[in-house]
Amino acid sequence: MLHYAVVFFVIALIAAVFGFTGIAAGAAQIAKILFVIFLVVFIITLLMGVVGR
Repeated sequence: MLHYAVVFFVIALIAAVFGFTGIAAGAAQIAKILFVIFLVVFIITLLMGVVGR
């Protein structure tokens, strides 16, 4: 599960670089969505790690 969180984070960072610098307006929206997805996956992974111990 942590692997997926890292993958989402990397994809969000790449999309953010393209989107927030003005290269493509559509990429900014995708980056925001991927960033939110990453945060949700990260929180879920964090909670699973804490509860699992």
